Amino acid sequence: MAFARGRKLETETELYEYALGALGRRMRSVAELKRLMRARVEIETEIGKTLVELVTRRLKDNGYLNDAKYAAAYSAFRRDNEKYGRRRVVTDLKMKGVVGEVLEKAVDDSFAEVDDEKQARDYLRRKRTKKPQNQKEAARIFRQLMRAGFGSKTIFTILKKWDVDEEVLTAFEEEVE
Repeated sequence: MAFARGRKLETETELYEYALGALGRRMRSVAELKRLMRARVEIETEIGKTLVELVTRRLKDNGYLNDAKYAAAYSAFRRDNEKYGRRRVVTDLKMKGVVGEVLEKAVDDSFAEVDDEKQARDYLRRKRTKKPQNQKEAARIFRQLMRAGFGSKTIFTILKKWDVDEEVLTAFEEEVE
């Protein structure tokens, strides 16, 4: 069974209330909210485009929509709760439509005093990852940390402290390059 599409909204007030409801459920970037609103208006028409821009401007003026605050809160949450690395947070924010100076400032502020190795160890602890017993497990941990946004230098430091074989580490270095 397919989900029924919501009806198209025709006035600024209706679209504003819809946008407030979407922001009430969770914080969103400007790009995310515009994408949601475009689905609810006749975007091919000049009226639809104007409605989206009017509502976006009104939300910004009222302080409900701010990419800088969103990026700061998002990066702090991903850093503290999910223990992700800097690269993962940057990638996720770009996917959410936050770009440029806003993204860089938020991530720089959020990760200013973070020790990458400690963050990676916290991530492994959160995932209940144990010391690798063989090459296959070491490769899995290596890829897991890469996906979580940690740099190869940090990953190699952790694997060396776990006494992973030098040949395996050399193979990983070649994989990264």
